[in-house]
Amino acid sequence: MKKMFWAGSIGLMLIAPITFARPLPAELAKAVRAYDQAQIKGDRAELDRLLADDYLLLNSSGDIENKAQFVKDSTAPGNKLEPFVVKEPIELVWNAGAVMGGIATLRGVDSGKPFNVTIRFSDIWAKRNGVWQVIYTHVSRPPPK
Repeated sequence: MKKMFWAGSIGLMLIAPITFARPLPAELAKAVRAYDQAQIKGDRAELDRLLADDYLLLNSSGDIENKAQFVKDSTAPGNKLEPFVVKEPIELVWNAGAVMGGIATLRGVDSGKPFNVTIRFSDIWAKRNGVWQVIYTHVSRPPPK
C-alpha cells in the first residue's frame, strides 16, 4: 500500500516547555481543521499552504516522505480519503508550536484499491512568520486491543 494518507498529522519536540493546560489557539484550531479537510478533498493548494517546505512524514511503513511526495500522493488521481474522526486526541501547545494527534481509522481508495487502516498519528505544528504549518508527522499502527 502506498504511503499516502498516513499523516494526520506528530512526534514529540523537546525544544520548549509544554503546557498541558494551555487552550488551543483559535488560529491553530482553524489550521488543523483546514489540514484535515485538505487531505480529504485532495486539495493541493491547501496542502502546499499548510505544510512547511521542510515538512517530513514518517509513515506507518517506516518510510520517510517530504512535502512534495506527500502532496503528490494525497492529490493523485484514483486516491480518495473519506472523512475521519480523531479518537483519543492529543493536544499539546506551547508558544510557537503544538503537537496534535490521536488515533484515526482511515478509509478510502489508494491507487484505485480500497483501504481501511487504523493509525496513531502525531503532527508537529510550528508557528512561523505568524502562520501555523505542519512541520513533521509520525504515523504508526496502534497495537490491537
